[in-house]
Amino acid sequence: MESGKKRRLKRIFRDDNRTVIVPMDHGVTVGPVMGLIDMQGIVNKLLLGGVDAVLLNRGVAKSVDTGNAGLIVHLSGSTKHCPDPNSKVQICSVEDAVRLGADAVSVHINVGAKHEDRMLATLGNVACKCDDYAMPLLAMMYPRGPNIKDSHAVDVVAHAARLGAELGADVIKTNYTGDAESFKEVVSCCHVPVIIAGGPKMETAKEVLQMVSDSLKAGGAGVSIGRNVFQHENPTKMVKALLALIHRGASVYEALKIIGESE
Repeated sequence: MESGKKRRLKRIFRDDNRTVIVPMDHGVTVGPVMGLIDMQGIVNKLLLGGVDAVLLNRGVAKSVDTGNAGLIVHLSGSTKHCPDPNSKVQICSVEDAVRLGADAVSVHINVGAKHEDRMLATLGNVACKCDDYAMPLLAMMYPRGPNIKDSHAVDVVAHAARLGAELGADVIKTNYTGDAESFKEVVSCCHVPVIIAGGPKMETAKEVLQMVSDSLKAGGAGVSIGRNVFQHENPTKMVKALLALIHRGASVYEALKIIGESE
């Protein structure tokens, strides 16, 4: 990997090659959800927790101070009102992200969706442009579509992750497969770091932290978790708990204590 990408990735990944990213691009897809009304306010809470990086859409990135956290600018979008919400289109360019001072960009691909071909073309084109600018590329690779019976099944998750790596992504974000043994298959087939998505809001923090802990045992490189952080009653403490798990090797029990909960 060229030195420019390495330097930028060091602003997102720590020396242990792991990261805690909080994505907050939901305003395009579902609108101003709870936790993402005051964008500077929530970013400030995440910064207090020591978050490694935040992921934002271009318009928010223009107006929000992300402090010393890495900045990932999201290039894809669609809304829940679209006839096919799984069809993501490019809504921002790598050049725009460069002008915003981004440390990386991200694209969203739904593998198995009706317009998968268009999304893959976008991924390939963005990957080439990222190489031109030495800009790291995070690919959100999700198995979603009419032929996907289980979006967490190891075979489809592994295929989606490998697909992103094959087409030039520097980091893969995908679904957790439910247990460390199966997720190890996903990680082992990728030559780039694999981080897990948080998915829908979970009932308890313990569920989130256990999932993260198990993914690390399988060789995962960290997380990109949104709702389960910014909709937590104390996002600052939730970030600190994730940092303890991912960077300091804390147990789930120790991480729960950080947010004031017990098993």
